[in-house]
Parts: sequence; structure tokens; C-alpha cells
Amino acid sequence: MSQMKNENNTPMIECDNLVKIYKTKDIEVLALQGLDITVDRGELMAIIGNSGSGKSTFLNMIGGLDRPSAGKLYVDGKNLFRMTEAELVDYKKNTVGFVWQNNARNLLPYLTAMENVMTPMLFSKEENKKERAKMLLDMVGLSHRSGNKLNQLSGGEQQRVAIAIALANNPKLLLADEPTGSVDRNTSDYILDMFRRLNEELGITIVIVTHDKGLARKVNRVVSIRDGKTSTERIMKTDYLERLNDTSFNWNTEDETQEEYAVLDRAGRLQIPPELLSSLGVSGNKVKLNMQDGKIIIEKP
Repeated sequence: MSQMKNENNTPMIECDNLVKIYKTKDIEVLALQGLDITVDRGELMAIIGNSGSGKSTFLNMIGGLDRPSAGKLYVDGKNLFRMTEAELVDYKKNTVGFVWQNNARNLLPYLTAMENVMTPMLFSKEENKKERAKMLLDMVGLSHRSGNKLNQLSGGEQQRVAIAIALANNPKLLLADEPTGSVDRNTSDYILDMFRRLNEELGITIVIVTHDKGLARKVNRVVSIRDGKTSTERIMKTDYLERLNDTSFNWNTEDETQEEYAVLDRAGRLQIPPELLSSLGVSGNKVKLNMQDGKIIIEKP
């Protein structure tokens, strides 16, 4: 087990009743409505949800790109509510790395792959910048493309360079926003395998926001966000955990690789998926609860 995983017993991310309100002149938008998520150190997990569910807002919060409105948010033991601007700059430079879906946010087109990876190191104390950049490009399988510029790389290669850039300053937490959104299935599988290898070899905590169900079914834990709150979690079944390193296994099987659980908030509330309520014929905001044989039964009024 890596040194990073053993660093201490506190979670990498601790998010309790997190609220984010966006205000304009005429309207207030409640993007997060009391979100509760804990991510352990060294964990590789995914966050899913429909557009507008709050998943990208959450990523911006833990990435230090936006300030929370209320609640509690700690990353690597740091209280993001109380950070000064200078501390926030240091946090974004040294604690967290970002991989965006849009490569224009990751790469400078007039620089080579090598120069792009070295750019985040310009203001760091790293002494052997070129050697580290070479190591990172080799780690993502692109040492042979180090002298190529953006227009000479495929979409998948650009995304792999972006991952190397995100790792340049040796962050403890890697955040990936739709990292496979603009690549084909084979490249998507390769990128996930690379995330898994980085997670295992470096001990780095990786949080992936994705719409890609194929990618989500191959990570150990998936948190689903709906209407700004955690609604369900999916945990990989033991049988499939044992197959993670089996390169011959077909992950596109119709079988469910994960077990889904509803998530209770601090007050004991849970979100019931709309499709289940619809199948019950529930149209209002009331249901009946009964206990039968150790089970809670939800019925239409």
C-alpha cells in the first residue's frame, strides 16, 4: 500500500450538508441542496447525475474554483470555507489537479506535449522539470510523442497529455470532468485503465464526473447526485472486484457489476427514484410507510 494512502486516517474529501447558491440580479439558483459525500484517501470513484444535478458544481467546490455558500467542506484536512485567496492559490497549485473534457482548457496549442507538461512546474520547486515531464509522458504512454504539438495528436492522445499535465505538480487529488466525453469506446477504456494504474501506483485519490455509464460501471464506487443531493451509491460486487485486472473480461456485459443503495441523509431522509414512484402510481408528495417482516414498505396513499 502506498505512503499516500497511509498518510493519516482523515478522509481526502469530507462534505457535510454542502449548499451552493448562485445569485443574479433577478434570481437565485440552488445548485447544491445539502450534499453529503465522503471520499477516502487513495480512492478511485465516479460521480454521475443528469445535467443540472449539481455534480459539476461539486467538482468546482472541491477544486477551489468556486466558494461554497453553506455547510462543511474539508479537502486533505483543509477547510475550504476559511481559506484566504493566497491559501486557495497554493491549494490549487499543490493539492489538486484538474482534467477537463475540453482540451482547450488543458493544453496550449503552440507548445509541444513536453512543454505543456512542464508549464505547471514553472513556479514550483521541482528541480528536474524536464526529467519529471518525461516520466509523466512515459506514464501515460506518450513518451514517443513528446515533441508533437496539439494538431499532431489525436483526441485520445491530447487527453492523455492533459492527465500528465494534471499530475505535473504531484497533487494528492485528481479531478476529472467528463474525461472520456469526446473519445471513442476503446480510448475511453484505455483512459480508465490509466486512471486505475495511477491510482494504484501513486496512491492518488481520483474523482471522475461522468455521463459515461460504461466507465462508471468499472469503478469501485459510484455516487449519484440528483437535485443537488446524494441520492444513491453503487458499490462494486466482490466477484467483479476480483476481475479488475483481468484484461480478457468483457465489461460491456448486460450483468450489473455493482450493487445500488439508497443513501440516508443526516435526518434519515432518502430520495426515491422517480421511476419507482411512477411505477407505484404516486403523483403527489405523500406515501404510506409500513413495517412488514423487518422491511419498510412504501405504498401509494
